[in-house]
Amino acid sequence: MRALRRAAIAVSAATLLAACQTVPPDAPRAIAHLEPTKGNKASGTVHFYQLDGRVRVVAKVSGLVPGREHGFHIHEAGDCSSGDGMSTKGHFNPFGRPHGHFSSAERHAGDLPALKADANGFGGLEVELDQITVTPGPASIVGRGLIVHADPDDYRTQPTGNAGARIACGVIRRG
Repeated sequence: MRALRRAAIAVSAATLLAACQTVPPDAPRAIAHLEPTKGNKASGTVHFYQLDGRVRVVAKVSGLVPGREHGFHIHEAGDCSSGDGMSTKGHFNPFGRPHGHFSSAERHAGDLPALKADANGFGGLEVELDQITVTPGPASIVGRGLIVHADPDDYRTQPTGNAGARIACGVIRRG
């Protein structure tokens, strides 16, 4: 198990290094350190890079249910103090749109692609998204909460996607 963790860390570091090489050094950045909520094991790091009108999201998360998809969302409040993630409130939705698939124009700004765990419970994600920014403004994610959910997002159920309990929580900070 220890060897698997070291291998996963090495792959994560290589992926993040590759992502950083394609990001201009002066690009605005943010980071969230995900910690498990009470009774859970999921943790990880998520980097956000502002690239013109899009934000690149690079996530590495461990402690997920092996082989399962997990809902992944930016939430309104950067507050993980409740222990169950509920203090982050609802999905970040500055434009007043319904919950939806991350590729749809009609979605919460905080609707992200699912994290897909491998057989060892590690999940990664690299995607570029519109509707959010790292820079100041109404769509800025800095100071918001980031949540990993126990279940997959169905992209239909309002307003949450029926993604279940909040198993990891982090605050997005300028970085």
